[in-house]
Amino acid sequence: MSETFDVIVIGAGPGGYVCAIRAAQLGLKVACVEKRETLGGTCLNIGCIPSKALLHSSEVFEETSHHLAEQGIIVGQVGLDLAKMQARKGEVVGANVKGVEFLFKKNKVTWLKGEGKITAPGTVNVAGTDYAAKHIVIATGSESTPLKGVEVDETRIVTSTGGLDLAEVPKTMVVIGAGVIGLELGSVWRRLGAEVTVIEYLDGILPGMDGEIRKQFERLLTKQGFKFRLKSKVTSAVADATGVTLKVEPAAGGDAEELRADVVLLAIGRRPYVTALGLDAVGVALDERGRVKTDAQFATNIPGIYAIGDAITGAMLAHKAEDEGYALAEMLVGQKPHINYDAIPGVVYTWPEVAAVGATEEALKAAGTAYKVGKFPFTANGRARAMGATDGFVKILADKATDKVLGAHIIGPDAGTLIAEIALAIEFGASAEDVARTSHAHPSLNEAVKEAALAAWDKAVHI
Repeated sequence: MSETFDVIVIGAGPGGYVCAIRAAQLGLKVACVEKRETLGGTCLNIGCIPSKALLHSSEVFEETSHHLAEQGIIVGQVGLDLAKMQARKGEVVGANVKGVEFLFKKNKVTWLKGEGKITAPGTVNVAGTDYAAKHIVIATGSESTPLKGVEVDETRIVTSTGGLDLAEVPKTMVVIGAGVIGLELGSVWRRLGAEVTVIEYLDGILPGMDGEIRKQFERLLTKQGFKFRLKSKVTSAVADATGVTLKVEPAAGGDAEELRADVVLLAIGRRPYVTALGLDAVGVALDERGRVKTDAQFATNIPGIYAIGDAITGAMLAHKAEDEGYALAEMLVGQKPHINYDAIPGVVYTWPEVAAVGATEEALKAAGTAYKVGKFPFTANGRARAMGATDGFVKILADKATDKVLGAHIIGPDAGTLIAEIALAIEFGASAEDVARTSHAHPSLNEAVKEAALAAWDKAVHI
């Protein structure tokens, strides 16, 4: 045995590196296994961070090309240097991953470079060397879910990985899947000039989100130039030297139709990445979807082995993984942290942004919960008018009897920032009146949240 640690975390994504750093802060001897050349996992390297860099750059490009004149700002011919845009994305990623490496050194976390495999309870093999640990944490994240008949080459048929690295703007792009990843990357390339068609098996976009938000968002994206083919399925996609030929059928069955695209983005979801860990041999139980089974303390059925993040049940969100990593580290030293999963927000970083936390109307109806709805449109918000960003609204759901906030759904400017206030309200069991009576700066976008809370509690003032 080469070396013994208190904790070995397998995977240096948001869940893994946060768990490792927090455990080290609490006085444990910690190692983190990562096979990439850089830390940060999918999120920092080929997911959250690079996609947001391109989303921002493409928003600036579209604003400059099409909307500055509305504000009296006249510019000349706007050009696109995609190579420079991609290089900037790389710089953003580089700064973030180096930041994690700095934090490992600062907190004395050992980086074990290579692919990790659990060979026995308490033993992890990395690049041919065995390491011992009292606690082993699986934080290996997820990978793109494959689709039968669609063979990814990351050139013509791409996942989010290849979709972030295109060397030129395709004239036509087909996105398979109308979830968060497909709509975000579809937005990037549409803004930069591609004709984007989204094919979705279900009858609407953003499955699982609030129905009213979904319908409004689909209308806005259609207005922006997206084409949607709902209740449809792709049965095959074949790449050649000039593009991709797809066969598309109605979801309920029927005649197939051929489509042609320069690039196809496969974005039907993600699945846990745990197959290379040797879990079968050790006896770690998985569920029917290939996720590691854990209890409320993130423990598997094998003593001393734990799992967090995308590898277990729940939303596949970087911040959910971070919260779990932080909490697990504290549990390992005897502390009793908690995570309120009802207060974990989800955000789609398109424009406008979409954000949600807590229950949807559909979920409340299904549960038989009596509730109130408060809504406020950004058209009636002074700051949104000044920004020229009046699409969308804030919607707050509160218990009909107690006024307790049960959920919130926002479509509009900076929705991902605005939702934090409602997440905090849910965390502390606040009422709509509590939110409404909290002073909000004027003029600010946050006033739309206040007005929606007023509407849920009693009556909005500014509409």
